[in-house]
Amino acid sequence: MFGIGVPELILILIIGLVVFGPGKLPEVGKALGKGINEFKKATSDISETKPMNTEKTESKSEVKEDA
Repeated sequence: MFGIGVPELILILIIGLVVFGPGKLPEVGKALGKGINEFKKATSDISETKPMNTEKTESKSEVKEDA
């Protein structure tokens, strides 16, 4: 996905464990997951509305060409 292999992922998890501690790490993971989910939802909403905007512009340009 991001070019991160297993060794890099393990290193990131170990650093996170040292920085946040074992009690806080699940909460940080949950918050990160929610943030990623909201980001995906926002980008999918944008990509769904983008084609509608281009259709409106195309129809306006077709009307101008016909006139």
